[in-house]
Amino acid sequence: MTSVSYDPYDYAIHDDPYPTYTRLRDEAPVYRNDDLGFWALSRHADVGAAFRDPARFSSAEGVTLDPAATGPHAHRTMSFLALDDPRHGRLRGLVSRGFTPRRVAELEPHIRELTRSYLDPLVDADSFDFIADFAARLPMDVISELMGVPTVDREEVQRLANVVVHRDEGARDVPPAAVEAAFGLAAYYAAMVDDRRRVRTDDLTSALIDAEVDGAKLTDDEIIGFLFLMVVAGNETTTKLLGNAWYWAWRNPEQRAKPFDDPTRIPAWVEETVRFDTSTQMLARTATEDVRLHGVDVPAGGRVLLLVGSANRDDRVFPEPDRYEIERDTTDLLSFGLGRHYCLGAALARLEARVALEEVVNLITDYEVDARSAIRVHSVNVRGFASLPSVVRARVKVP
Repeated sequence: MTSVSYDPYDYAIHDDPYPTYTRLRDEAPVYRNDDLGFWALSRHADVGAAFRDPARFSSAEGVTLDPAATGPHAHRTMSFLALDDPRHGRLRGLVSRGFTPRRVAELEPHIRELTRSYLDPLVDADSFDFIADFAARLPMDVISELMGVPTVDREEVQRLANVVVHRDEGARDVPPAAVEAAFGLAAYYAAMVDDRRRVRTDDLTSALIDAEVDGAKLTDDEIIGFLFLMVVAGNETTTKLLGNAWYWAWRNPEQRAKPFDDPTRIPAWVEETVRFDTSTQMLARTATEDVRLHGVDVPAGGRVLLLVGSANRDDRVFPEPDRYEIERDTTDLLSFGLGRHYCLGAALARLEARVALEEVVNLITDYEVDARSAIRVHSVNVRGFASLPSVVRARVKVP
């Protein structure tokens, strides 16, 4: 047997990374890729421990492997994800005011209204693209309304966000098109912040301009970085979560029947999808000191990938991990991280997914996916679909 090889840029990994993850956990729990200059942790215990240990596994050089997005300026596009304390805590503390449990819960009626406005005409049409026509639109509208992005601009903002995460086959860094798109997004948000400084509105951007802790306010660069993070990380990952839930339930009809027969199982559908095929497959860290794990030495300054997608399939924690099983115990999933860097938008992502799937179940009895025409996203960090052509069977409407 040849030694295991892992390259997060490889399109074959994008298609199905899980057999490789199994080999990494069993054969090389601390994997070294000399060509790309990284180490990778694949076991649940090691990934979880690294999340909980920001002193030794720093985020300050960025959270992706792309060289152009790595270094001391990574926070300009990844906001507090690419910072350590105390700067991380200060910035996170300010922006978290927009994501309190109360504020997130208050969004539910409007998210449900948006969901129905998209789904009603699609269900009547019988066939549609689950991603382009629904899953990509709902999170974009929710995030945009929070931030204050006008409806007329959202399609272009989403197009730019898609270009930012896409990687051409053979690319080993941020491609020129993604760089151009990132500059376009930054310029757009800079203009929006400038507008809000002149005239406040009822949105998160205005709230961020006015927010302060101990007399300190956010700079324009900090606000722009957070808005960039919201549209690239928050919007993209929720879109992929919805698409993955739709696809894997279709692939597993005995599991699909559970939430359609009993909608109270929908939260379990969301949680198992987040475990089984998480939108964020890996996050990068930088070792701040020499670290020895499983007999392998990772030197200070080494780039370390935390393979979240692998950790969630570790049979040391999840029995029969490659089985998609709604209602399994997902208590220990790592999809939203752990510790100080736990995902700020986790509650919002879960809310959006739950409401969206509740309305799906309310409107249809079953569906089919044209798997041959489905298109996957090609990204270093994000896993999911760009297109899922589908045919649905609508429930009979009661007059």
